[in-house]
Formats: sequence, structure tokens, C-alpha cells
Amino acid sequence: MKDLLAGVRVIEAAVYGFVPAAGAALADCGADVIKIEHPRNGDPVRHLSTYGINPGDGGVTTLWECFNRGKKSLAMDISTARGREILLSLVDDADVFITSMMQPARARLGIDADQLMARNPRLIYGRGTGQGPLGPDADKGGFDGLSYWSRPGVSTAASPPDYDFPVLLAGPAFGDVQSGLNLAGAILGALYRREKTGSGGVVDVSLFSSGLWAMQASIAGCYATGRQNIEQLDRRCPPNPLTNIYRSGDGRFFVLGMLEADRYWAKLCSALDRADLAVDSRFGTMSTRREHSADLVRELDGTFGQWALDEVARRLDSQEGQWSRVEYPGDVFKDEQAVVNEFIQMVDYENGARLPLVAMPARIDGAGPKLTRAPAHGEHTPSVLSMAGIAGEELAELRRAGVVA
Repeated sequence: MKDLLAGVRVIEAAVYGFVPAAGAALADCGADVIKIEHPRNGDPVRHLSTYGINPGDGGVTTLWECFNRGKKSLAMDISTARGREILLSLVDDADVFITSMMQPARARLGIDADQLMARNPRLIYGRGTGQGPLGPDADKGGFDGLSYWSRPGVSTAASPPDYDFPVLLAGPAFGDVQSGLNLAGAILGALYRREKTGSGGVVDVSLFSSGLWAMQASIAGCYATGRQNIEQLDRRCPPNPLTNIYRSGDGRFFVLGMLEADRYWAKLCSALDRADLAVDSRFGTMSTRREHSADLVRELDGTFGQWALDEVARRLDSQEGQWSRVEYPGDVFKDEQAVVNEFIQMVDYENGARLPLVAMPARIDGAGPKLTRAPAHGEHTPSVLSMAGIAGEELAELRRAGVVA
């Protein structure tokens, strides 16, 4: 898969998670991604603590590695005249430029879409924003907990009915990585069009639009039914007890996902040694099971509660209905299905640390990306600047002036 974007050069002027996640996905596809970082502080993600995860835990900075694996780091101050001049020279030979800067900052630095594309008409210019390029909030910043999770209604839709407050973001960068993949996909489409027409273009993806995309079925459903929110499901009396979460006798959770419940009901009862449920008039059809949902959930709770999860798994695997274990994030890197498909790959570091990283979720001709570590701050400054003809005493002078590091 590394040959998918072989020869494609991406310049990334972005921080935190959203747009860097797009850069990581492009790097997974084989693009040469050059990340511009401030020479003193670098990307703030290098120093960010969140959800109890701190820089250096386990010997690595996990957020930095997730969003920046496989890239090159150029530590350069693009607010200086010389730094901006070098950036523009790199853009002249680039295929893609991606940024999370807001429009006033882009214009002030001379790197807005029209300014760069005037120099390089074949450039694909990717903008990642909080709320989109138009409207009253176009120049308002955003994070995924705000623009992806809260504003599009994800939070309220995900909250159980007995919660006093909508639930907070499910985990660090949850919306950033989804939105970043959307941006990467749109850039791939723009690159394809360029191959057909020879023209570059501007690609816009926002956290808000990505959250709306994720919630589209709920938004349409609320409009069609005149509701403010989708039906808030209660596991004690769900509309379909065969699409519900249960607990085994050893305290493990699992979920049934049998949408065509009538198709699987009889064989499920047989697998559970509950032939009595199959002939119980309360549970014979989808409609009667819905009517007596609470009764059936109590029956299934009692049945599943007799066995450890391994025994539950053996029984559920003996029938055709769909089901899955409910895992914790700290366990999924051991999931054999994820490992054998290389969805999750262990990356090794020089200090002996190891980190499971998730690859871009695609395979082409049976092959997926091979993940490597993220760069140290400014690790590739000399090699990248050499492409602009800068080396030796000139490089040393740029360092003394604080333009690069």
C-alpha cells in the first residue's frame, strides 16, 4: 500500500489532532509528509496530557505518535520572512498542502489558498476547520469535543436516558481521527481529479461537518418523526432484546446484534438450552418480544448470568446470529482479528518502548500500510532544507537566528 501515493509530497502546517490525523493517513498511503513545527515548542500535542495519558507514559508520547507516525519534522518559524520564503519554495514543488490555521492567520502569513495556488496551480490545498469555511462561525476555532461531539448532537444521542448531563467525548481525539480520515479521503479524490484535468483545488473538511455526517441518520429520523432526539434506548426494555447488551456470570459484557431477530430466534434459544422461550407466546415474534421486552431481558439476563464469557461465546458461536464481546481500549491491541489483519501494529522504539498504533483502515490488493514511528522535533530539518538548496553555513546561520532548529 506504500506505493499508492509514492512520489506525492505533502506539506503540513497544522497542530493537535484533526489535520495531523489526515497527514498520518496520507503517510500510511506512502506520501512524503513534511510537518512544519515551531522551532522552540513544536506541536502542542508533544506536551499534552489528556484523559490521564501523559507525555512519556510507557516511554513514548502516545498522542504525538498516533497523529504523526511516518512523517518528517521540519522545525521552522514560518512567521519570519526567511522561514516563510523557505516554506513557499517547498510548496512550489509540493502536491498537497494541509493546514489547521484559521483564515486570518493564513492570510497574514501569505499562505492562504489563493496565495499558494497562484504559485503552484497544481497544488491540492486542504483546510481543516472547526465549523466550515462559510458562515458566522467560520473563523471560530474548534476542538472535536465541541464541534464534532457536542454541536452535531452526538453527545445527546449517546447519553443514557437517566443521565443528568450529556456524556463527554468518548476518548482523546475521538472526532479528530474520524474527521482527519474524511480530509485525507477528499484529498485523494482531488488528486485523482488533478490527474484527469491537471488542475489543483481546495478541499474543505470541518469537525462540524464530520460530526453531522456521522449523525445523518439520526438527524433525518428526528426530522421525519418531529422529535428533538432519537429514541433513547434502555437496555432493560429495548425495542429488540436481540440487539442489546448483556453481562456474563464472570462480569464480562457482550452485545447481541440480531437485527433480523425472527430469523435467529429459534436457534438462539436452542443454543442457550432455552427451548421454553421459543414456544412462549410472549416471545414468538418480533412484535410480541417488543411488547414483553422487559420480561425477555430478565430471562436472558438470568440465562447468560449462569456462564463465564467463554461459555457464552461457545454457545453464541454455535448459532448464526451476530454478536460481539464488549472490550476495553486497553485490551483490543491483543485482539487476534485486529493483529492478523494488521489493523493494529506494534511499533518499536530505540529506547525499548513499544506502542500499538492503528493503521489507516483500508487495504489495497490485500496489503495495508506498514507503520513506523513519528519523528523527533526537527529531526529532518537538515534533509528537508537540503531540498531547498540550504546546507552548511547557511543552515548554521538560520539556526543561530532561530528560524530553524
